[in-house]
This record gives sequence, C-alpha cells and structure tokens, in this order.
Amino acid sequence: MINLFQPQVGAEELDAVAGVFHDRRLGSGRRTEAFETAFAEHLGIEPGHVVFTSSGTTALHLAVETLDLQEGDEVVLPSLGLPATAEAVAARGGRPVFCDVDRRTLNPSLEDVEAALTDRTRAVLFLHYGGRAGDIVRIAARCRELGLALIEDGACSVASRVDGLPAGTFGDLAVWSFDPGRVLVTGDGGMVYAKDPERAARTRLLARRGLVRASGFGHATLPGEPDLPEYGRGIAGNDLTAAIGSVQLRRLPEMVERRREIAARYDRELAGTDGLLTPPPLPEGHESTDCLYWVQLDPAIRDGVVADLLAQEIYTTSHHAPLHRFPADGDGEPPAAALPSCDWAVDRTVRLPLHPGLSDADVTTVIDALLGSVRSRLAAGTDEGLTVKDTP
Repeated sequence: MINLFQPQVGAEELDAVAGVFHDRRLGSGRRTEAFETAFAEHLGIEPGHVVFTSSGTTALHLAVETLDLQEGDEVVLPSLGLPATAEAVAARGGRPVFCDVDRRTLNPSLEDVEAALTDRTRAVLFLHYGGRAGDIVRIAARCRELGLALIEDGACSVASRVDGLPAGTFGDLAVWSFDPGRVLVTGDGGMVYAKDPERAARTRLLARRGLVRASGFGHATLPGEPDLPEYGRGIAGNDLTAAIGSVQLRRLPEMVERRREIAARYDRELAGTDGLLTPPPLPEGHESTDCLYWVQLDPAIRDGVVADLLAQEIYTTSHHAPLHRFPADGDGEPPAAALPSCDWAVDRTVRLPLHPGLSDADVTTVIDALLGSVRSRLAAGTDEGLTVKDTP
C-alpha cells in the first residue's frame, strides 16, 4: 500500500529512546527541556516561550485556556478544520464562529475572517492549511488593530515561513502537533508558543499540574510555599517523546526538502489535466512545509477516483465534513451558515500521498493511476456539467 502519510523514524530515533531507557527517566526532564530549547531556536525566539505537551490537542486547549474566555465570547476559526479546534473553544465557555475559506488554497483570507467578526469576538484561530501560511500577515495586523488575540494552528506548518519569518510567530499564541500524520513526529505530542512571557509561564504551570518549582522528585511545591496558584493538569510532554522530537527536528530540513520535491512533481505532471485542479502557486516570499497535497475533482467523479486508486493500493482521502455542517447543540440540525467556498472545496478535494518515504517510482505510480482514473471516468460520460473550475 502507498500510504497517505508515513512517519519517518529509524535508527537515530531508536538510539535516542534507548538513551532515555538507560537513564531510567521517562518523565519530563532534561531531554524535554532540550527539545523545547531547540524548538525555540528553530522559531528564532527566546527559550522559555514554548512548552512541550502530550498532544497537539492538549496544546490547543492550553492556548485557548489562557484567553480566559467568558460565556458567549466568540472565537473566529475556519470551518475547514478538525473538530478539536471548535471543541477547545467550547470547552472554555467560548462560542466557535466559523468563517469561509479560499476554495483553492483552503485558507481563510482577511476578508473571510472579517465577515465573521462581531462585537463579541475575542480571538481568531487561524489554521495554516496543508502547511501554507496563507493570509497570516494581514490577519495578524488586523487582529492587533482590533485588540483581538490571534492563535496560529501550526499543525501542518512546522517549517513554513513568510519572508523568512516562521509561521507561528505572527500571533499571540501558536500550537503545533507532532502526531504520526504530521511532518515532525514524536509518537504523539504538541507544542505551545506564547509571545507574552507571563502567558508562557502560566501555560507551563497549567501543563505541569499547577506545580511551580522543580525538586529532586520533579516539579513540586516545597515546604513553606503557598498553595497551588492555579489548577493544572499532567499534560506536559516527556523525555521519551522529546528524545524522538529532538532527532526529528535535526532531520526536519531533509524531510521537508523531499516533501517539496514530491509536491513540485505533482504540480508539474498533474497541471492542466481536464477535470482536475492542482493547488495554486505559493505567493512570493512564502515557503510551505508541504504537509498535505490535494487536488480538486468534479463531485461526479471524485468518489470513483478515490475508489479506483484504493483498488490499486494507493491510499487517498476525500475531505472530512466542514465544521459548519456538524450538528449544533446535539439537536441534529447543522448550524445556520453560508460558507459557499468551503462547501465547494470540501465536495471536490482529494488528498494524495505525500511523505519522504515515497520513492520516485511510488510517485510515478500515484500520478499515472490518478491521471488514468480521471481520464477514464470523464470518457465514460460523467464530464457533463463539470464544476471544477477556478471560478464558480
């Protein structure tokens, strides 16, 4: 099977894990601190502003928690995201408000975000879809003007940049995911970045059970210290996963370069195919991590093409339902929203295999199978009324 994603781990990561076993320290310790420091250097920020967590989801919940939302406060986020993003907002008493996206890049523009703002908006949660930074520069500037907090969801953009500045450093907070479907993997894990030093310290406190001082037994309060200043949870990352992460971070440039090579080949050999759209070129100054690669097909042939490729042991996926189509408040009815570009994209988008484990022969197999399926199904007469075009 040619997999959609495939973690790139090997002897170096195994040796790093063996070192943790040798030290008999599996919890959060010096390797966790080393990984956080190296990740901060990767972002070009001061150490101490990032916190390694047990997952990308816990990182997201921590970031939202530091906003101190009140009941009914709104957070604007793209509908084309995972349910965990909306859940993180709702879990803290906020109200997720979904905005539309560009139908081709799958990222919201500033105009999409502004269309969803109200006088109850407290924050914007921006997803760098597929590793593309999108309109983050304009959105960050507008959030500063309006006094809105900006959280960047960098699950797919661990190596993305705009004019040399890393994605994740434009807003007030950022989160990354290191689960097996991402680019840098730790088995599971995540990272939170907080620009404000006090917010960064609070994030660390919340992630480590609310305990404030390191002792020989880990992070614990010492005799004479005040009671716990705030309720926390045990969701910090550990040395076992951090050891893997440190190796992965060293290997990140080579892994991203291979991803970019594959994405560029898809662009070259699929572009101009009838009934199929490839992603638009990146804007000048933008660098993508190329976490995901997608094509867009007419809905009349999309599911058939996915089935054809699976029959040839090529795993692809159509896009999951957008968040504004999910039932609201458990009443079985989706929330009222008109997000036409998001709906257009979801009904047409198919993700192709993209990871450094793909050989050149694998990429050839994917391209040939995709082109063959699209052409065959169009020739069978399903091309009447095609809607896969740059314009509605």
